[in-house]
Amino acid sequence: MLDHQGPVLIEGPVEILLEDGTVARSDRFVVAVCTCRRSRSYPWCDTSHRAHRRNPSARGKGSCP
Repeated sequence: MLDHQGPVLIEGPVEILLEDGTVARSDRFVVAVCTCRRSRSYPWCDTSHRAHRRNPSARGKGSCP
């Protein structure tokens, strides 16, 4: 059964035939394929659509030490 809440991890390299007939290719050794179709880099999962939790104690602090 496919879980549409998270990506599917597949050993690479991977070629995926998309619905429009184009082929997406990744040479990575493990590829995260998006199952919810909301990723900005579809068919690859980039977590761009996920809610991000903020650390309340980090407010106002920059990312550099």
